Amino acid sequence: MLETNKRAAVKFGIDTELIETKADTEKNIRVLGNDLTFIGVREKDRTKHVHRLHPYLGKFIPQLVEVFLKKYFKMGDTILDPFSGSGTALIEANVLGINSIGIELSPFNVLIQKVKTKKYDIPEVEKEIKDALRRLKVFSKQLTTGEQTLFGDEIKRFETDSEYLKTWFSDRALQEIFFYKSIMTDYKNQDILKIIISRSTRSARLIPHYDLARPKKPVRETYWCIKHKRYCEPVKEALKFINRYSYDTIKRLKEFNKIRTDAFIKIYQGDARTIKLPDDFKIDGIFTSPPYVGVIDYHEQHRYAYELFDFPRLDDLEIGPAKKGRNGNAKKEYMEGIIHVFQNGSKYLKDDASIFVVANDKFNLYPEIGKQCGFELIDIFNRPVLMRTERDSNKYFESIFYFRKV
Repeated sequence: MLETNKRAAVKFGIDTELIETKADTEKNIRVLGNDLTFIGVREKDRTKHVHRLHPYLGKFIPQLVEVFLKKYFKMGDTILDPFSGSGTALIEANVLGINSIGIELSPFNVLIQKVKTKKYDIPEVEKEIKDALRRLKVFSKQLTTGEQTLFGDEIKRFETDSEYLKTWFSDRALQEIFFYKSIMTDYKNQDILKIIISRSTRSARLIPHYDLARPKKPVRETYWCIKHKRYCEPVKEALKFINRYSYDTIKRLKEFNKIRTDAFIKIYQGDARTIKLPDDFKIDGIFTSPPYVGVIDYHEQHRYAYELFDFPRLDDLEIGPAKKGRNGNAKKEYMEGIIHVFQNGSKYLKDDASIFVVANDKFNLYPEIGKQCGFELIDIFNRPVLMRTERDSNKYFESIFYFRKV
C-alpha cells in the first residue's frame, strides 16, 4: 500500500494485511499508480463539488473513476456508462476533457444527472435559489407563529393524498415542502430547486439522524442517537434543511463550473438493454458500475421524491433489485439482463474498445458475462470498499473487470 494510506489505515483501525492480501495493492500501484484503497482521501474530497448535490446509495468514489479514465483514455475520447446512476462517471470524464454518454432507467436519477452536469448562468441561479428561500422563510414564520398574510388572509395549507408522505413527515415539514414545491414554477432553474427540495425532503423524514440511507419505520418519539451519542428528537421541520442545502447547492455548482471542460455530456433515460442511440456515435469504451445482485431497490431508495413529484416508477425493469433476492433464478435473470445491456451497448463501441466494470462479484458472474458478450478479459483489479458515507458496518471488496471488445 502507499505509505500515506498505511498511515491513514492505522489512524482508522483498518486491517492493512487483509487489504494487501485480498486486493494485491502492489499490483494496483505497479499498473495504475494507485493502490485503490483511497483511505487517505478526505470525506470532502470523496464528495467534492456536484458529487454531493444529492445523496445516492451505492455510487462509486469519483477518485476510482479518475484513476482508470486517466490511465486508459485520453482527452477527446468518448465513454459510455449504461448504468449512469447519479452521474459520477460522466462528471469525472468531463473534468478530464473526455466526452461521455449516460443511460439511466430511473427518471429521478436522470434529473439528478442533468442538474449536476448542466452549464448554468451562476449569478441567475444564485439569485433564484435565494429568492425561493426568502419566500419560504416568510411562509414558515407565518405557519409557526399564526401570523396572517400581508393582505390579512389566513395562510394557505397544503393537502396530499399520499399516505407515505403523511406517515413519514411532520405536519410542519410537509407544509414547508409543499409550499416550496408550489413556487418552483416561478423560476427558470426549477430543476435545481427540485433537487434542493428533494434532498431536504430526504433529511426531513421522521427517522433517526443516523439512518438516512435505509430507514425501516418513522420515529415520532425521543430516541437514543448513535450518531450524536445522546437522546434526540425526531425532525419537525424542513426549513433548516432547505436553508442549508440552498447555500450548499450554490457553492457546489460554482465549484464544478470552474473546472468543467467543453467535453460533451449526453444523458438518455431508458432501458439500457433496448435503448437505441444515434448511429453516428463512435464510443471508445465503457466505464460503469452495474447494480449488484439483490442489494438495492433503486427506485424505492428515493420514494420520497417519487411521491412528491409523481415521477413514473419503472421498478419492474430494474436489474437485480433487492426485492428479488439472490437465489438461483435471481442470479440467472440478473446475468441475462447485464448481458443484454452490454450486447446492446457494444453496437456503438469501436473495435478494441476498453470496457471497465466495477462490481462486487461475490457470485463470480462477470467472467462468464464478458465471455457471452464477446469481450476478452484482460485483467481484474481488486479493491476494498472503505470509509463509506452511509452509516453501514459492512466492509467488502469489489473488482474492476477490464475487458476488451474483440
